[in-house]
Amino acid sequence: MPTIIPTLETDRLILRAHRPDDFDAHARMWSDPDVTRFIGGTPFPRDQAWVRFLRIAGMWQVMGFGFWAVEKKASGELLGEVGFHELRRDLKPSLEGTLEAGWALRPAAHGKGFATEAVGAALVWGGDNFPDKRITCMIDPENTASLRVAEKLGFREFARTEFHGGPIILLER
Repeated sequence: MPTIIPTLETDRLILRAHRPDDFDAHARMWSDPDVTRFIGGTPFPRDQAWVRFLRIAGMWQVMGFGFWAVEKKASGELLGEVGFHELRRDLKPSLEGTLEAGWALRPAAHGKGFATEAVGAALVWGGDNFPDKRITCMIDPENTASLRVAEKLGFREFARTEFHGGPIILLER
């Protein structure tokens, strides 16, 4: 039976399931160097963006959680995505078995509080639906904007390590 992806609303945003017609905006976002600078460092070509797009749907089906498309309520504009995944990374210490929070917004949406608002709504949903799971995230130490969002939402550093040859900070709440 398919998982029903819940819709969450905040004052300014709607967090909803991705739709096929979201793909072009998704691909544009993930091809932007400002979006990927701290998430792997390399813009995604269209085919890799498609794999990421499909992974979102698959995560919901297999794990019962995943990422939402973040839509600006007033305009319907797609701002980015937030949610949870479990990527089974070769990482020490491991994040397996946790709700690993993540977020990415188009540069035009940066600095307006949208990430804090959207991730905050996702965290409430995650805590309500997976109360026994630890909530984690990993952030590049140079990504000061995401580190501020994480701190505002109650995340605290528990380890520093490397992933794909670069330093990362592991946080939990």
